[in-house]
Amino acid sequence: MSQRLNAFAQSPELFKKFIEFGLLVKSGAIEKSILTLIEIRASQINGCAFCLDMHVKEAKIHGERELRLHHVAIWRESNEFSPRERACLAWTEALTTLGAHGVPDEVYERVRSQLSEKELSDLTFAVMAINGWNRLNVGFQTVPGSADKAYGLDKAKFN
Repeated sequence: MSQRLNAFAQSPELFKKFIEFGLLVKSGAIEKSILTLIEIRASQINGCAFCLDMHVKEAKIHGERELRLHHVAIWRESNEFSPRERACLAWTEALTTLGAHGVPDEVYERVRSQLSEKELSDLTFAVMAINGWNRLNVGFQTVPGSADKAYGLDKAKFN
């Protein structure tokens, strides 16, 4: 796989603003551990190799247990996630795979039972951000691991 286009080189101002948006999302009301889970899940759904590789490495660096990382794809069947995490993963899936009739009330009620309005708003912006990054990196076939050194992800120490 080779990268089709370097979006940073072609649209540096837009790229910088999108990075700023992402940094604002990360400073919001949702805890880092949940942000990482939703970034991994959306990237799995969207088939974004670059983002999935990046966020799994970030999670490991920040101390996430490997079993939980393996279980993100099967979060419904796994006992590894709290009700709050499950609600956030369900919301992420619903927004990432928007059905013909939008987000089901049951998914909304589930996430509202676990998050405040501010947290739900911040979570929604986080899902928007990762879906945007996924589309950029899938479209231009950004090579997984190609930015590891720049982002400090070489510290993840995967074999």
